[in-house]
Amino acid sequence: QRLGVSRQTINAIENNKYFPSLELGLKLARIFKCSVEELFSLDE
Repeated sequence: QRLGVSRQTINAIENNKYFPSLELGLKLARIFKCSVEELFSLDE
């Protein structure tokens, strides 16, 4: 995979069970051609 992580990790991110590192978040944003803020939000 282009990200260097397992499918399980991607699945956990999609299901809000794992919060990726900044580096991984930036890689995801680059792949999807969007900002990190569009991918992730903080629940307060």
